[in-house]
Amino acid sequence: MSDALLRAVRAGRTGEAAGLLDGMTDPERRLCLPALKELRKELRTEPWNSTARKAYPTLHAAGAACHTGAAGTATWVTAADMRWSQASPAVLLHVLGDRDRDWLGDLAQRLADRPSASQVPYELMAGLVRLSGCPVPTTETYVVGWVEQIGSLWQRGDSVLDRLRQDPYTARLVAGLFEIPDIGGQLDWLFGDGPESWISALARLTEEGVLDRKTMIDACVARLLRGVAASDCRVFLRLLTALAPTGEEERERVADWLALASHPASTVASHARSVLGSLALAGEITHRQLAEMSAVVLFRTEKKLVRAQLVLLGKVLRRDPSSAAELLPAVAHAFGHEDTDVQERALKLVERFIGGIGTANAQARDEVAAGAALLSAGLRARAIAALGLDADELAPQPHLELLPPAPEPSRLAPAPDSVIELAEEVGALMVSADTDMAVFERTLDGLVRHAYLRQEELAEALKPTLTRTWWMGTDRPHHSSDEYFRRDPYGLEVVLAALLDRVRTSTLHKAHQHGPLSDPCVHTALSAVFNARLWEAAYRVRTDPMPFLLATPTWSSGFLEPDELVTRLAEYHRLGARPGEADFTQALLRVRRDDRAVSEAAAGRAAALGTVEGERLARRLLGESPTPPTSTRRVSAERIVLELGELDGLPEELPLAFRRLGMPMSAFEARRYCPHYWTQVERQHWLAVVPGQREVVAARLVREVSSVAVEDIRGGAAVLPLLAEAEGEAGEAVHLCLAYGLGARHPEDRLSAVDALLVLAARGQLDAEALGRDLGQLVRKGAVKPLRLAESVRTAATTGAYATVWSILGAALPALLAGLAADGAAPATRGTGELLAVAAECAERTGAHGEVEHLAQVAERSGSSRLVAQARRLRATLEQGVAA
Repeated sequence: MSDALLRAVRAGRTGEAAGLLDGMTDPERRLCLPALKELRKELRTEPWNSTARKAYPTLHAAGAACHTGAAGTATWVTAADMRWSQASPAVLLHVLGDRDRDWLGDLAQRLADRPSASQVPYELMAGLVRLSGCPVPTTETYVVGWVEQIGSLWQRGDSVLDRLRQDPYTARLVAGLFEIPDIGGQLDWLFGDGPESWISALARLTEEGVLDRKTMIDACVARLLRGVAASDCRVFLRLLTALAPTGEEERERVADWLALASHPASTVASHARSVLGSLALAGEITHRQLAEMSAVVLFRTEKKLVRAQLVLLGKVLRRDPSSAAELLPAVAHAFGHEDTDVQERALKLVERFIGGIGTANAQARDEVAAGAALLSAGLRARAIAALGLDADELAPQPHLELLPPAPEPSRLAPAPDSVIELAEEVGALMVSADTDMAVFERTLDGLVRHAYLRQEELAEALKPTLTRTWWMGTDRPHHSSDEYFRRDPYGLEVVLAALLDRVRTSTLHKAHQHGPLSDPCVHTALSAVFNARLWEAAYRVRTDPMPFLLATPTWSSGFLEPDELVTRLAEYHRLGARPGEADFTQALLRVRRDDRAVSEAAAGRAAALGTVEGERLARRLLGESPTPPTSTRRVSAERIVLELGELDGLPEELPLAFRRLGMPMSAFEARRYCPHYWTQVERQHWLAVVPGQREVVAARLVREVSSVAVEDIRGGAAVLPLLAEAEGEAGEAVHLCLAYGLGARHPEDRLSAVDALLVLAARGQLDAEALGRDLGQLVRKGAVKPLRLAESVRTAATTGAYATVWSILGAALPALLAGLAADGAAPATRGTGELLAVAAECAERTGAHGEVEHLAQVAERSGSSRLVAQARRLRATLEQGVAA
């Protein structure tokens, strides 16, 4: 019998196998199991061939039937290797249906207890429940399967409501629905709106009495109280709304609504606030409960929610002025709101109803007065008059500008001493998406040093680290890896491949001599220098190892100390080593020349070496410092980009890869599609190619950085903090890059721009007026959106840099307001009012005064829009000149 069953399983004859199993006893089935397990092992090695595809469904059914224990059957049925080609639920129910009812119930529960990733068919679990008569499971796997099966309307012509009515387990499974974590995330697509939706069906069954109404409402409220997932909140709030609780049902749950008013989900909090508001207007909750709810709601950031609560408080106060003693202290919670419109609404309520607080309620008046210190300067003066406060007590302290500590360059740590430590650093760099320049340079120097002293030992230590690189895993690596490394060195990879003999020496020689194959772009002048050193290091590792690198910086800024370079050249001379052309030229670009006395002393030592390199270094140290290249603005569509003139003061006898550094840069070179556009890693090294010349780097990055604002590209502003920390003049290019970054689409890019702004300000290198003019022009051209800019400058201001932000906005506003100076002018761009609000906040805190061109005309426009209200606030502040 077992041989016949095995032949039927191999041939995939499920019907024949089921017939053979029907006549077997439990001992006979257990005897067949070892052969089925061996067949499973055999098929597992080739799961996609025709034999396996044919045999697996029959094997799945036969193995389930031959297990006589429920645990073994459940494990077999849900096995991962069986999941891709299972027997149908009908077949499984047939071969298992002759077991006793308790066994079938045990199996049903075990399958339902499996995680949803096991993909247990709902039809199988439901069939086992039906055959055994056991209680229906309410586990996640079973309930989710039930919901999906009920929602599959395309399989039958009835509706969700009809299928739920016909199912005898609906009440129990609906109760289980509320216990499944993240049910909304899994089944949100089934819980939509409309007459045929689950939501309407459950509401109808509740109305008909099939589902207990109190239980349903309590379950919805309880799930909202403990759930914060957006999808769960959406589903259960929608169901709660569809159940339409009556006034009595809402009154019974006042404590729940008060708790939900502080819910993280705005929609849930808004619903709770709406329910409580209706109860408050109907006199169904006490003034103390309304004040408790208001203290929570007025603390929220959602302006619409806060304003609605203030409207509600105004209605209650007008109806019952005696409630002022309990409600006005709650109103005062809005005095600290970031939106001054909210502050003003709250203050109007206080001004109107403060008289309702009698002399016996001094505590309530004191609570209101305590919040007045949080109001903006203009509103605080009104609060002082309304509350009869002492103006001197509320007088603010003089503004103290808070800026981060100015960063200082740090010395590079020496290269690792051991090959094991070096291999660990290489491994870390290979998996890092953000390669720090200092770490990269010391690791590169370490590879060159150890390759000179102990190349074979280094190669052995690196192999475990590099096993997952594609060019290490191929049997014949040279063909594909040569093409790969001929295009680009890919950071340290080309040096590592050279050490492990995974790239031809001839390929390295071509790359070293002729540079990249790609067409030149605006970045090539910088990337070619960076790449040339890597190709040279890889080539020399294979042909003439260098004892160490000459160009490794002394400082994290990229500068190399003159004395240190002279010492390195002296050691090369002692060892009889030949300096690398690219390495030595990069060293000349990096050598620091700002201290004339140090340079002259080092030049004397260099000339005394009697070598060609020593003479070149001496001339470099005694030469004139370079002047920054001239820049010219060009307008390209909505962008403003830059052109650069020639860069003078470069070393003599430049190798081929370095010659583009001094050439003029046209705006048309800065095209979008280039080999470097989508890679961010190299940019961290470009500032160290020409340390002290960050304008040269910034000008070549303007178009890319502009894409974060103009095209909503993510990540292009990550270079801005590096530009801010670099040495050299922060001129037109740096400030233009910063202006684009402040208008970036993505928050992380805006934060990078804010960091750069604060660093430049802390170093005393920020030209706030120039940045403001750039921002004004870019907003007028549509390259920067006011709302995004408002978010950026608000973030910068809240760090304590209010004076810095005001100096920027004061220069930007005239251009922004020029087209809005009178009624009938073009409508304001969205976010302009927010930008004026930040400007007004900064002006109030710093005591700024004076005039802003076009501001008065905008403030005199009719209406009470945010733009006009904030323009009036700013004008009043500048006229008073009182610090907040």
